[in-house]
Amino acid sequence: MEHLKFEDFYQENRDACLRAVLATTGDRQLAEDLVAEAFTRAWMSWRRVSRHPAPHAWIVRVALNTRVTWWRRRRHEVALTDHETVNPAMADGIDVDPTLLVALRRLPQRQREVVALRVFLDLDTETTARTLGIAPGTVTAHLSRAVATLRGDLATVNSQEGER
Repeated sequence: MEHLKFEDFYQENRDACLRAVLATTGDRQLAEDLVAEAFTRAWMSWRRVSRHPAPHAWIVRVALNTRVTWWRRRRHEVALTDHETVNPAMADGIDVDPTLLVALRRLPQRQREVVALRVFLDLDTETTARTLGIAPGTVTAHLSRAVATLRGDLATVNSQEGER
């Protein structure tokens, strides 16, 4: 019975979690790997995870924590490449505007995380704060700054496209 519940959860939440992680990482393949790893961990601990107040937020947080862990391991193994470059084609099939992804990559990491949880997963401020381990006021401040920056960046892009 629990496997069916997990399967339903996976089907209903995979794409939203992938969009949230993609918005944070800017790399489609990395986001897919991280989300797959996070869902695998959720499946292995489904009894505990299913009782979490926001299991989809748990998935995103685990994915982002896994990214840090992987990066720490790899930084000693290989020279870092410019892994932050966004390829506009990477959003194919997951319904995220490539222009938005490019603009998101310009935001500081914490602002990207807040946007991912508040906008892509539609979490409330309290749940976002608990997920990220920060104060609710900090979530609000990061979201406000991120929205202002994105609004400016996207307005600039739109005005440049209008001039063409």
